[in-house]
Amino acid sequence: MNRFRVRATLRSLLAATLALGALAAGSAEATGRQQAPQLQSRSALVMRADTGEVLYRKNAEETLPIASITKLMTAMVVLDAKQSLDERIQITNEDVDHLRASSSRLAVGTVLTRREAFTLALMSSENRAAAALLRNYPGGKSAGVVAMNRKARALGMTHSRFVEATGLSGDNRSTPADLARMVKAASQYSNIRNFSTTRELTVKVRGRYPTLYRNTNPLVRNPTWDIDVTKTGYIKEAGRCLVMQTTISGKPVVMVLMNSWGTFTRVGDASRVRRWIETSAPAQLTASR
Repeated sequence: MNRFRVRATLRSLLAATLALGALAAGSAEATGRQQAPQLQSRSALVMRADTGEVLYRKNAEETLPIASITKLMTAMVVLDAKQSLDERIQITNEDVDHLRASSSRLAVGTVLTRREAFTLALMSSENRAAAALLRNYPGGKSAGVVAMNRKARALGMTHSRFVEATGLSGDNRSTPADLARMVKAASQYSNIRNFSTTRELTVKVRGRYPTLYRNTNPLVRNPTWDIDVTKTGYIKEAGRCLVMQTTISGKPVVMVLMNSWGTFTRVGDASRVRRWIETSAPAQLTASR
């Protein structure tokens, strides 16, 4: 009898322990949903695109180099000029990066359509393609830079400055709050939506076989993501950056993630933001500083 009582007691204790564990796990999950995500990006902003409501902010007013995020502004002003997307333009020595001597597979002398140049600039962050687009802007590069800064002011980007088309210069600067405005504006351009979310493109490069380019944001190849606009960026001063507008729980959301250093940190941060939004009730999505 004693053995039976001991066994019964042990079974009761085990059941109680498991029940307490389940209760604790449930409490941790509920608490987690109420907390803002812990992002690794130095500066960030998450905003509802349809209402402008800020869901999350972290150093959102800090002015930073923005690297190739610049190319979204380049694309908008060139598209505003309404030049033919089928017109062929040539990559010249003027388009070569003499500032950082970065490499490019787009050889000088390559001829491609403006449509292809847009796709390479926004999808693969091809610097020579972006430089060629602004060089062929009406009035040339200097007029294009003026247009970029004028566009920024019109969008209310009061803490932003652009000096060239690619983002290779650390003097292209903005804040996460300003960049959220830019991403929202870029999402109004159907061509930018298409170009920036293209998964891959093959282009005939001068002196080479057809060359395959892929999107620098791996999330566009993930079928669980519904991305409208995206752009990545990197220079040493800016760290690794990612901006995009995506649909989460049926709502358009703008994410700006700046100055991440790990190779996959910006993508991980984007996933953390999505998980936070998907598992939180609307009242729990309070802006965090």
